[in-house]
Amino acid sequence: MYRKTIKDYALDGTIYVLLILMGLMTLLPFVNVLSKSFSEEWAIVSGRVGVFPVGFQLDTMAFVVTNSQFLRSLWISVLISLIGTLASLLITSLTAYPLSKRELPGMGVLIVLFIFTMMFNGGIIPNYLLIRELGLINHLGSLVLPALISVFNMLVIKSYFESLPSSLEESAKIEGARNLTILFRIILPLSGPVLATIGLFYAVYYWNDYFHPMLYINSTSLKPLQLYLQDIVMNADTSSALDKSADDLMNVPAEGVRAATVIASTIPILLVYPFLQKYFIKGVLIGSVKG
Repeated sequence: MYRKTIKDYALDGTIYVLLILMGLMTLLPFVNVLSKSFSEEWAIVSGRVGVFPVGFQLDTMAFVVTNSQFLRSLWISVLISLIGTLASLLITSLTAYPLSKRELPGMGVLIVLFIFTMMFNGGIIPNYLLIRELGLINHLGSLVLPALISVFNMLVIKSYFESLPSSLEESAKIEGARNLTILFRIILPLSGPVLATIGLFYAVYYWNDYFHPMLYINSTSLKPLQLYLQDIVMNADTSSALDKSADDLMNVPAEGVRAATVIASTIPILLVYPFLQKYFIKGVLIGSVKG
């Protein structure tokens, strides 16, 4: 049995210290924004807010989360994330399943074509022209279709499918099951870990995406949360982005409103992580080990 030496303990201690420092470096900016969202205006303006709120108050956060434009944008983001994630998982699984079969004719060529799209694409202008010709400008479909399938995610699911015992499909085929029946009744129910992991990847992407809305959405009523958040952060006149008058903003700090909007936009997706965290390592790595 191997026993750790002083060198091993010193190395482990150094690694833990470095990881803690990196974690703090990542967490502190978020904590600072959180503190600003609950601090008084004079403390924010004077730069006295650090890790803890100064002059704790809840008015700013309440002001943000009750704003009609924020609630409308929140609903649009939730809708896009749900529909986009479910649609992407469906299309990705339907693509990965046949490509996981080595007997598929021309599979090598198909894999090369898919990988090619990971490195090269048509560009912003051709994509915009395509979306416009499809009549999807100022339509929520323009926020789902361009990201409907990720080749990387498809390859991960493909690898997972390949790791499943082939005897399961052979038994089902003997019983007369067809390919779609095997996929939806046998393969997908056994693929919970990888589907949960990839589903979260898709959900985070759809939730955080502001580039496609910036290109394709001009209507204020269709702006998702991240585009609304960009308006709040970049707009010097906060009232124009909040559907509030200047008088309504007299009792809340503008910088605090921006900070509270950032926090309120982050919390919903953070709440999903604890439920799916256990699937991360199992879901991504299990398909990479065979035998």
